Amino acid sequence: MLAYAYANRGSSFFSRRAVSATQGPAMCDINITPLIDVMLVLLVTLIVTLPMMTHAVKLNMPQPTPSKQTTPPDVINLEVEFDGTVVWNGKAVGWQQLESDLRREARKDPQPEIHLRADRLVKYDYVAKVLALAQRSRMNRMGFVNTSEFTN
Repeated sequence: MLAYAYANRGSSFFSRRAVSATQGPAMCDINITPLIDVMLVLLVTLIVTLPMMTHAVKLNMPQPTPSKQTTPPDVINLEVEFDGTVVWNGKAVGWQQLESDLRREARKDPQPEIHLRADRLVKYDYVAKVLALAQRSRMNRMGFVNTSEFTN
């Protein structure tokens, strides 16, 4: 029984020679010595360059002047109840009233912050309407409060 093995012996890389079954199968081992050499070079490069990356340059930067606004901005507590009722600082308001109040507050300088608290059972449609009204009124400072109750 004859098998053909491809080897780098002979006139070209693609030359074939007959291998008898008595010689055994061809060796197909991977030489990992070059791989270890490359990994050692990369490791040494990393060890050498790491201390250079940790050095800091100390600069004397100018200190910022304190802000002239020391009072915190006003806070508007806006709640959306489970049935879609909007409550502005403890007082229930309609959609037209909400829009006019948002426009009035957007003209103030500094603009007040809106703390939006949505009930757990409210439909998202009502919350989206409130967000859209605030955006159309050009309110910039808005955030959700008490969101920890939604993590269940």
